[in-house]
Amino acid sequence: MSFEHLDSPKLKRFQRKVTLLSAAGTFLDGFDLTVIAVAMPLILSQWEITPGLQGLITSSAVIGSLIGALWLGNLTDKYGRKAMYVVDLVAFVVFAALTAFAQAPWQLILFRFLLGIGIGADYPISATLVSEFSSTKSRGKHSTSLGAMWFVGAVTAYLIGMLMLPLGPSAWRYMLLVGAVFALIVFFFRVTLPESPRWLASRGREKEAEEIMLKITGQKVIIKPDAAPKQKVGALFSKSLFRRTFFVCGFWFCYAVAYYGISMYTPTILKPFTNGSQMMVYTGSLTVSVLGLLGAIVGLNLVERIGRRPLIITSFTGLSIALIILALNPHPTMAFLVILFSLAVLFANMGGGILNFVYPTELFPTSIRASASGLATGVSRIGSILGILVFPNLVAAWGNSKALWFFAVISMAGLLVSVLLAPETKGKNLEELNNELNVSPGTTLKGENHGEMA
Repeated sequence: MSFEHLDSPKLKRFQRKVTLLSAAGTFLDGFDLTVIAVAMPLILSQWEITPGLQGLITSSAVIGSLIGALWLGNLTDKYGRKAMYVVDLVAFVVFAALTAFAQAPWQLILFRFLLGIGIGADYPISATLVSEFSSTKSRGKHSTSLGAMWFVGAVTAYLIGMLMLPLGPSAWRYMLLVGAVFALIVFFFRVTLPESPRWLASRGREKEAEEIMLKITGQKVIIKPDAAPKQKVGALFSKSLFRRTFFVCGFWFCYAVAYYGISMYTPTILKPFTNGSQMMVYTGSLTVSVLGLLGAIVGLNLVERIGRRPLIITSFTGLSIALIILALNPHPTMAFLVILFSLAVLFANMGGGILNFVYPTELFPTSIRASASGLATGVSRIGSILGILVFPNLVAAWGNSKALWFFAVISMAGLLVSVLLAPETKGKNLEELNNELNVSPGTTLKGENHGEMA
């Protein structure tokens, strides 16, 4: 392979464009998954909805994203990055618009579910495309910026909610419609990007890969046929790859349970402390989201400095401590909740919330990279669904503080998985990582067997 030219400083502008348009997709993910939490108090005031139905409305997009990640992640490896990269935006536009015009809870659930399929697909597609176009030295920073933009989308959802609130009981419809407008803008820009030359080369289409390399680098590059054995999806569970599969699925699952369980119900948890002020609910929830975004920005700037492994271990350590302190206080104040929830999401997003766009694309070969990322995304969606559906029932049975012990235990499990299994991949190009991972069934990353830093 001859992709060293992608490390040229001359490509920084093009790589920033790829990252920006991919990050626009994760921005939409963050917006669309969070805006339902913002809109829910208004929906509840307009429709008669049982707690069970509320859980379905809140989780329907996440359930759809589970299917989208598993199904379309695999198709991305089969049919190309660009094709799926553009197609999934159609789902964002169409179904985000339809949710705004839903006339009954079942319609809202259906349209949110279909929207979720596009959301789930965008994780493996965008993360894979960015990693395959990025330079070795900036790959971590480019990939983690996708995670950071998710939280920009979440913050924007609260800001849009506050702006739309004066529109009255139907303001939630305008909140949901804004997501469709954002998606339409991103769609028109995404169609201008080329296919990944690494994917083309992995499919034996070296000439097409050379043409794209010439177009983006201005230099003629000879790409040799990929000699690495083509892996199928089943290889993710083979002896040589299962450890990495378990790691990326495990840490992302634990992060998703804790983060979604907290973030999707932040407005609901804070509401009893605001004397009925919806604006105070949004302000407190926005504060938590902003601190979550700050955590992602901190992680983005540390990932190439201190490495992936120290970052993810620090992340789960801080999250666990914050959740334990929350769980130990049965009579919190509004200020206490906002501060501790903010610290919890800050630490969570500093590592787990952004490295989920890095590790799945670094630890697996090109032929199954999007499938691996899709599988990890799918498992994380199971965690998200668990966090969303279990938390209200735990609160009803135990109360808020005791229910938070569930998330504290899950976070500590994520810490254990990271300490034992997280490898260090900083400073290695994808071909080097592919060779380390796939030259023989027993190959492992340096330091992987004992959880050491490479």
